[in-house]
Amino acid sequence: MRQHRGIRRVLRRLALPAVTLAVVAQSLTASATAAPGTTTHKNVAATTTTHEIVTWGASADRIGDAAPDRGYRLVVRTSAGGTHLRVRLSNAFGDRPLTFGQAFAGVQQQGAALVRGSNRQLTFGGARSVTVPAGETVLSDPLPGRVPAATALVVSLYVAEGGGPATGHAMAMQTSYTSTGDHTAEEGLANWTGTTGSWPYLDAVTVRTDPAVGAVVALGDSITDGWQSTTDKNRRWPDYLARRLQADSGTRLKGVANEGISGNKVLADGAGQSALNRLHRDVLSHPGVRTVLLFEGVNDIKAHTGVTARELIDGYRRIIDRAHTAGLCVVGATVGPFKGWYEWDAPAEAVRQEVNEFIRTGGEFDAVVDFDRVLRSPYDHERILPFFDNGDHLHPNDTGMQAMADAVPINDLDCERTAR
Repeated sequence: MRQHRGIRRVLRRLALPAVTLAVVAQSLTASATAAPGTTTHKNVAATTTTHEIVTWGASADRIGDAAPDRGYRLVVRTSAGGTHLRVRLSNAFGDRPLTFGQAFAGVQQQGAALVRGSNRQLTFGGARSVTVPAGETVLSDPLPGRVPAATALVVSLYVAEGGGPATGHAMAMQTSYTSTGDHTAEEGLANWTGTTGSWPYLDAVTVRTDPAVGAVVALGDSITDGWQSTTDKNRRWPDYLARRLQADSGTRLKGVANEGISGNKVLADGAGQSALNRLHRDVLSHPGVRTVLLFEGVNDIKAHTGVTARELIDGYRRIIDRAHTAGLCVVGATVGPFKGWYEWDAPAEAVRQEVNEFIRTGGEFDAVVDFDRVLRSPYDHERILPFFDNGDHLHPNDTGMQAMADAVPINDLDCERTAR
């Protein structure tokens, strides 16, 4: 069975919860005199005892059409703190090259306005602009300076040349901003007059930190994506989990990447590539990941898809095997109740019960989170508890999201496993 790490000695927290915006800005502007692009990932690794981990992530998909001469000011929230920030820009679903004229990283003050002095230019191989081929991603050079945990990070991108399908994350549950022309270097909000509820092109942020510190990836569908949580408040269940991990001195898992896609399935493409088909890009390719928390299956079961419990369980097993081969722990989460949702029926419920029995007792996951028991009504186990129900009988409200995160056994998130 599982061999969990014992309780580790108390360690200094990566960032104080009361860090002021001024201190955050000072952290981001530290070492600003270093020449752009002169510190590479390889050089940092050779001269320090740190490693790179993902501190923020969002699953990529096609989100409409790309357009030239457009600016995007994207607001995201870090989980783990660290140094030498890098961003990953994606053209994974593009059918032609995409050129970013400039990119900056700063700290949000309010809306599209940045903390004065925090906006720093990102480079790519020492250059200010970069062209990303169709189907590819690109990492920025490490940015000197420290980024505390729970920073309201703002990545400003200028698309100089682009067309065809755009890549990004459609349902951000976060307001970001748009402009015509290149205003990425500006810290004011005057030219950022448009808004967007998506995260175009940005699909990961990484930092360097102590080599013992690791990250968790939440692989899921709309509940993980945060649908029906409060916009701009970071109340998705992975957000609450990130706050728990930061506050817990007994764990060295500090990074959380939310790789949920609304409508996503384990087995079939549709709302995004299936969990099986996006596992490498959205989980295995991220640095510093120790654990994947798999919470998917309801979209395979509902909508009269005809998917059997055996087929879904086989999909879980393939994800488990690939993750274990990469040296990751895999925590399985039971499928929550959804009676009352318009696609619920008795056959779908029977599949859900059989799948959940496998997750709980099959012994193939390294650990289990029983979200079904957390969310269900004590009076009808097929329904979500009204106190947690946003009203559609499938998606939890903010209170339900927090209850889910509170139910995750932190000591079970990290297991002893090495890559095969």
